[in-house]
Amino acid sequence: MFLDLHDNPIAEEEQSSWRAHVVDQGWNKFTAEDHAVWDELYARQVALLRGRVVAAFLDGLDLLDLGAPGVPELGRMNQRLQARTGWRCVAVPGLVPDEAFFAMLAARIFPVGNFIRSRAQLDYLEEPDCFHDIFGHVPMLAHSGMARAMEAIGRVGQQAIIAGRGEWVARLYWHTVEFGLCREEGEVRILGAGLASSFGEARASLEDAGIERRRFTTEEATASPYRHDAMQPLYFVSDSLDAVVQALERAELPA
Repeated sequence: MFLDLHDNPIAEEEQSSWRAHVVDQGWNKFTAEDHAVWDELYARQVALLRGRVVAAFLDGLDLLDLGAPGVPELGRMNQRLQARTGWRCVAVPGLVPDEAFFAMLAARIFPVGNFIRSRAQLDYLEEPDCFHDIFGHVPMLAHSGMARAMEAIGRVGQQAIIAGRGEWVARLYWHTVEFGLCREEGEVRILGAGLASSFGEARASLEDAGIERRRFTTEEATASPYRHDAMQPLYFVSDSLDAVVQALERAELPA
C-alpha cells in the first residue's frame, strides 16, 4: 500500500527536499522468507532486550502491535502511530541525504528502508534495513517526549546543514537517538535504535568492561567522533529518558 502524502498536508517547501526519495513500500513483494527473517529477528531481540532497554521502548512495541507476524505494513502501522503522536513512516530505497533526512524529521516523517536483510546477515547489515528502522526507531516515536525531541532534532539538523555544521548534529543524533544509553530505575539501559536493533552490540553496550561510558552532555557528545563501521568504543549515558528529551528539545547550534 502506498502512503498518500496528501493525507496529512505539509507545506510544499518543507516537502521539496525529501519527497523525491519516497517510494512504495512494496509490502506485497516481501517473500515468506522475508517475513520469517523479520519474525526471527523480532523474537530474539525482544528476548534479549527485556531488562536491558527503556520501558518506553517495550511499551511502543505493544502500542503499535509490532509483534504481529511478518514485516509491518506501513499503512496499518501509521494508523496507530499517527493517532498517538502525529508521526508517520514512509518507505525509501536506502539511506537518504542528510538534508532530506532532517527535513523529514522536522515534519514528523520517519524514513524506512523498503527491504530486509537476508538470513545470512542476521547479525550485521551495514546499510539500515526495515528491521533497524522499524524495530529500532518506531517504538520510541510512540512516546510523546521522544516524538517532540525527534522533531526538534530535525529542526536543528536543518539549521546545521544550512550552516555547514552537519557533523555537529550528526554526532548529537548518533550519541542519543542511535547509540545512546540512559538511566532508568537505578540501572543503565538502552535507548538508541542502533543498539536496540543489534543483537551483539545491545549486550556489549551494557556489559563490556572495555567500553567507555560517559555521562551525556550536549557539548561532549557533539565534540565526540563515532564509528559507523564497528562497535562503538564510547557510549553516552543520560541521566533519564526525560533528560534526553529535554536536551534534544533545547539543543541549539553553537555560534
